[in-house]
Amino acid sequence: MSDAAPSTRTRRKVRDGVVVSDKMEKTVIVLVQMLKPHPLYKKVVRHTRRFKVHDEENTCSVGDRVRIVETRPISKETRWRVAEVLEKAR
Repeated sequence: MSDAAPSTRTRRKVRDGVVVSDKMEKTVIVLVQMLKPHPLYKKVVRHTRRFKVHDEENTCSVGDRVRIVETRPISKETRWRVAEVLEKAR
């Protein structure tokens, strides 16, 4: 079963976020905000997470809204890649 069809492959995680740093070569840092209810008090709390994301063409700049997808490990800390740029920064 080495030739697995794409439908049998596990779903990849997808996140939307904002580029906060583009100082590295082919890598950007994306800030992702998630709203989740508190387990006990049910108040909606904002959680933020910063991902190192592979950007092959160096097209992203600070302030861009991007969609990222989970992928194989590309470096020590990079496990995501830019799927598309949703909105360019002004």
